Amino acid sequence: MSSSAPAPVKHSDFIRDIINDDLEAKRHSQVVTRFPPEPNGFLHIGHAKSICLNFGLANEYAQKLPGSGSRCHLRFDDTDPAKEDTLFEEGIQEDVRWLGFEWGGFFHASDYFEKMYEYAEHLISVGKAYVCSLTDAETKQYRGDVKTPGTNSPYRDRSVEENLDLFRRMRKGEFKDGEHVLRAKIDMAAANMKMRDPMLYRIRHTAHHMTGDKWCIYPMYDYAHPISDAIEGITHSICTLEFENNRELYDWVVDNLMEYAKFPSRPHQYEFARLNLNYTVMSKRRLLELVQNKHVSGWDDPRLPTIAGMRRRGITPEALRAFCASVGIAKANSTVDMAQLEFHIRDDLNQKAPRVLAVLKPIKVVIDNYPADQVEELDASYWPHDVPKEGSRKVPFSREIYIEQDDFMLEPPKDYFRLAPGKEVRLRYAYCITCTDVVKDADGNVTEIHCTYDPETKSGNNPIGRKVKGTIHWVDAKHAHDAEVRLYDRLLSVEASPVGKDSDWLESVNAQALQVVHGAKVERSLGECQPGDRFQFERQGYFVADVKDSKPGHLVFNRIVTLKDSWAKAQGKK
Repeated sequence: MSSSAPAPVKHSDFIRDIINDDLEAKRHSQVVTRFPPEPNGFLHIGHAKSICLNFGLANEYAQKLPGSGSRCHLRFDDTDPAKEDTLFEEGIQEDVRWLGFEWGGFFHASDYFEKMYEYAEHLISVGKAYVCSLTDAETKQYRGDVKTPGTNSPYRDRSVEENLDLFRRMRKGEFKDGEHVLRAKIDMAAANMKMRDPMLYRIRHTAHHMTGDKWCIYPMYDYAHPISDAIEGITHSICTLEFENNRELYDWVVDNLMEYAKFPSRPHQYEFARLNLNYTVMSKRRLLELVQNKHVSGWDDPRLPTIAGMRRRGITPEALRAFCASVGIAKANSTVDMAQLEFHIRDDLNQKAPRVLAVLKPIKVVIDNYPADQVEELDASYWPHDVPKEGSRKVPFSREIYIEQDDFMLEPPKDYFRLAPGKEVRLRYAYCITCTDVVKDADGNVTEIHCTYDPETKSGNNPIGRKVKGTIHWVDAKHAHDAEVRLYDRLLSVEASPVGKDSDWLESVNAQALQVVHGAKVERSLGECQPGDRFQFERQGYFVADVKDSKPGHLVFNRIVTLKDSWAKAQGKK
């Protein structure tokens, strides 16, 4: 494994218990896992959990068993050329590396297409597979259901010679798509529907992004996957619970080829609970619909739970790894609260994001008794007292500043501690000011606030007997930079992802998941910030300079997460 890989975190779960038992019983002398995505879309946060588990296990046991060759492979299970693309492969590799992992082997299922074909001929020759010529509709009818046994295909008893002839002609391209398939000969009355003579190969006259036009028949995932694992010497094939019923077929394929193929090891499949997160969708099909129908800007739209989207939103790989570790490895599916992810994002950024001043919806304040031509350079720390880091910058202060519109009210309630006519507040790092007058437009809206300041209250001074409850943030009007700020929120407006008709689920997409603020004002020091730089805008939240659109002279910031942390409060955390 890569020397730059994240340090293993100590865990205890049922998968590690299985691995430890296998090592103790000397069933294996190394641990070889794999992460096997299909290259038909971009990865999402659910895949991040699987990445952290498979690569994390390999890193952990590579350190526990020095020299053992323990590793994790990245393999693309590219068995459906109609949906796959090198674009997705490149995105997946970037995601894995961004999360902090490096693979110990890089493969494609298509690397083994010739071997898979050879093994299929072997299964035919020993009476374990046959060419079936039923239509899709007929196949479904013959299959039965969970209460009714299936019926043998009329083509099930074709001779070995006829089956081999038909299968070889399928490979040569003599038949149309759907005219024939190769099926395993198992048991049409099996309680597990996956074992009712499942399809092993189908005809598909489609070019493959890796093999070109070499093949017009392609193996099914449930046939290709166990063979790929076995060829690569995978010891522990770890997948999510949705593949639990597939395990019996996985074992059937390996067991019926083990002696013939001489696989280097006998892999076993183990299932764990997939990651379900509320207020979002984790279905590739639905994510694809959002992208293709322009409901979002692309696979890296920060509203999406894709790893690319979270990366652009400004979430760090350390926060994602910590979140996945906190979720743990379980045997039963459950839904994780989005607030738990947000807690780990804040917990990570609290130590990494310097504090700066930004006003999203500015209103001008004129300090009438401040010298018109004076500019002070005030010292402002990048870090609060509870973060053990040093560093500060100078922020300019002059007669005209901007504050948030929400920090002023003409007729405030009794417990309002921000700026209002006759009220005094402290400006962060600066002085106390008191509102003396306002300017309104023709519609009665306040467009400008006039104040006076007390020069004795400069930050660091505390006049005896002076108590000011409210502190607000600001930026200097003359030196501020304009910025576009994108306020991102949860993808769905409902907690549970809708499971009804596909046409209805889009109604649950949160219309407020993206609000674009133009004309925001940010402090001088942000003028030269680089794409990807992260900050905490004081009293606002955590933000990142957008990696695609932000540049000096045209600043664009994405909100990563707000400051409020309901999950930590509920868990009794700080």
